[in-house]
Amino acid sequence: MIILASASPRRRELMNLITEDFKAVSADVDETLPENINPLKASEYLAEIKARSVTKSFPEDLLIGCDTTVIIDEKILGKPKDSDQCREYLKMLSGRTHEVITACSIVCGNNVRTFSEVTEVTFRKLSEEDIEWYIATGEPFDKAGGYGIQGKGSLLIEKISGDYFNVVGLPVSKLNQELKNFVKGE
Repeated sequence: MIILASASPRRRELMNLITEDFKAVSADVDETLPENINPLKASEYLAEIKARSVTKSFPEDLLIGCDTTVIIDEKILGKPKDSDQCREYLKMLSGRTHEVITACSIVCGNNVRTFSEVTEVTFRKLSEEDIEWYIATGEPFDKAGGYGIQGKGSLLIEKISGDYFNVVGLPVSKLNQELKNFVKGE
């Protein structure tokens, strides 16, 4: 059985594109990053912790942990804690390109395969009104970087370069290939 260690409804929906034969469970972990971790490796670190957190409950199963980070100017933008932080994030992203990194860690017994996918997202130049409107939707508060590309946040975006599903939270094509290779032992 495949266990997706995620409570994200978006990841569950995307996982259905790969297989419907999986179970999603919440991975309740401390997401504090080690000091001086390379921002590009933060998602891989957290994805593996999430996958390993559910191994005790599912020791015989194939586990998948995932984590998405938004990075601009080598700074990780997490989920905004309030409107002020969300406003700060959106001003930083306005008119600029940033990276969205989603990492997946596949764990089965002692075998571990962790990888990440990077997508570049460019925001259009946002006015104060754009920012206040988006904050008022309530959408940005449970999303890395303070926006959701699959919702009203799509209206803020000028272009993307890379995997759209990666920005939503699961690099579907790459995960599918990695799962096939993992099962084959490659």
